[in-house]
Amino acid sequence: MTAVWLDPGRGWTPVGQTSAVTGRAELTRRAQAHGVAVSYQNWRGRHVEVPDETLAAVLAALGENGAPPARPGPLGRAVAPFPRRRGWGFAVQLYSVRSRASWGHGDLHDLADLAAWSGGDLGADFVLVNPLHAAEPQPPVSPSPYLPMSRRQISPLYLRIEDIPEYQGLGAGDRARVEALAAPLRAASGTAALIDRDAVWTAKRAAAELIRTVPLTARRRADLDAFLARDRRAIGDWATWCAIAEVHGPDWRSWPAALADPGSATVTELKRELADRIAFHEWLQWLTAEQLSAAQQTARRAGMSIGVITDLAVGTHPGGADAWASQDVIVPGISVGSPPDEFNQLGQNWTLPPWHPGWLAAQAGRPLAELIAACTRGSGGLRVDHVMGLARLWWIPAGMSPDQGTYVRYDHELTGGVLAAEAARAGTVAIGEDLGTVEPWLRKYLAERRVLGTSMLWFERRADGTPRRPGGWRRGCLAMVGTHDMPPAVAFLTGEQVTLRAELGLLTRPEAEERAAAQAELAGWLAMLAREGLLPRAGAPSAEEFTAGLYGFLTRTPAVLIGVSLADAAGERRPQNMPGTVDEYPNWRIPLTGADGQPVLLDDMPAHPGVVAVARTVSGGLEPGAVRPDGVG
Repeated sequence: MTAVWLDPGRGWTPVGQTSAVTGRAELTRRAQAHGVAVSYQNWRGRHVEVPDETLAAVLAALGENGAPPARPGPLGRAVAPFPRRRGWGFAVQLYSVRSRASWGHGDLHDLADLAAWSGGDLGADFVLVNPLHAAEPQPPVSPSPYLPMSRRQISPLYLRIEDIPEYQGLGAGDRARVEALAAPLRAASGTAALIDRDAVWTAKRAAAELIRTVPLTARRRADLDAFLARDRRAIGDWATWCAIAEVHGPDWRSWPAALADPGSATVTELKRELADRIAFHEWLQWLTAEQLSAAQQTARRAGMSIGVITDLAVGTHPGGADAWASQDVIVPGISVGSPPDEFNQLGQNWTLPPWHPGWLAAQAGRPLAELIAACTRGSGGLRVDHVMGLARLWWIPAGMSPDQGTYVRYDHELTGGVLAAEAARAGTVAIGEDLGTVEPWLRKYLAERRVLGTSMLWFERRADGTPRRPGGWRRGCLAMVGTHDMPPAVAFLTGEQVTLRAELGLLTRPEAEERAAAQAELAGWLAMLAREGLLPRAGAPSAEEFTAGLYGFLTRTPAVLIGVSLADAAGERRPQNMPGTVDEYPNWRIPLTGADGQPVLLDDMPAHPGVVAVARTVSGGLEPGAVRPDGVG
């Protein structure tokens, strides 16, 4: 019998006929016992049967302890803090937002400056940034912020070297050496060349090594000690992994077998040998945390009610620090991704190993609680990428394509409760990215926990496919035009979003058919914007008018938060990421540029007509005042 998990309160509900094939029937029985879906509804609303090979591989990975055990009693009903007022803010890929002082890569000083300007002059309430998670300790550095080595630590790529207090203690010679490292990278910020993380980190690391020779004052030493004491095990695991990675490479699966266990005698002995390198990486984490906290303080002083909203990626690199230190909860041989959808018609494989639902539940969600606690420090909010993963994740067995995966269930009461409780403890707003295939009950559950959802303009349609009127949108959400996985707004007007996907081989139907559908969708939105008085009814709008009209539309919705893509406002035409590509497209390396392809630096944004126009449109369209958290769904 085939079955699909439809509602957590009703369990698995039969939807098909009893199979005549004994093997399939046995797989179905085991899948039901382990929370594995044997069928699902795809983005076109069609019923899809999961292949036997997929079920067998997933069940083998889960072992005999796949399903979450029964909880001993009801969990607390913690709720996340709700925004005090309707507000808006820029959504940015921080590495792409550069200034004349940054080293070819946006940093935490740039973040503070962006918050001070947008909060103080434009009335913004937050800045939403990409995941700032830690990457490899030495080049080559992976470009994707969504494939980190650790989600619990911050990447020192975002350090502003000159803001490290001990920099002031360098002698003239070392100051000159730091300046020589910085100069070519500052020059690169003034070009549209792709971001070179390897060059940036090589220079910043060398500068950090020089600054570390400056002794800490007694007060600074006490601050460092207090920082390390707060989360000693996690920071120690990270720094140890970094030190070993400098010797054996950044994938623990290729290390000598004796180093595979973080608690082994061999690792303990190696810690003594590498004590100085471990201390170096601990010190870097302290400095980075200080600068993030300073950015948040700047944001609040500028009048922002929330401040910096950080982003939590779905998972980490299978060979990274978190995977090494958390082998008691990581499932090898499986990758997380998503099934095919309208804009990613081949599906997505994020190459991230999932947490084991049974092992996570056996620890009462402690690994998740510690992760969220780490990610909410020094910020005013947390966005959880693919928040549906609290209830189910799309598992793809090794060697299979994304469309050959299936959903595996998690204890959403446990994971959702942990998210709300940790957000409440930190006093941070919680936002779940719930785009794509989402069960309606999950959105209701998260709304009850006051976890905001995410509504994206291109996905907001009525049953007949036409744009949803603003009054039909959710209130308890962050409303946006697009995301980092979507083309910029202007690409929908020009048709470039179809052209690029066709060139990269990402379409599953003829280009003419895809282009006709895109034109029909654009026509629907142009008509909606004209109906709302946001565009003239006659004549084709300019790119600037179209973008401002889309964001003006968001202010007509009841959404409590509105995210403005800084790339959209600047007139950027290239997407930051093209799911389904690796080397075919320069994902995560594109600096912020304008419609003319020239760099848009932070220093020049107050005079940028597009950025200012969109900001004023949104700021002027929001009604000021406090909001109540009731009815957030």
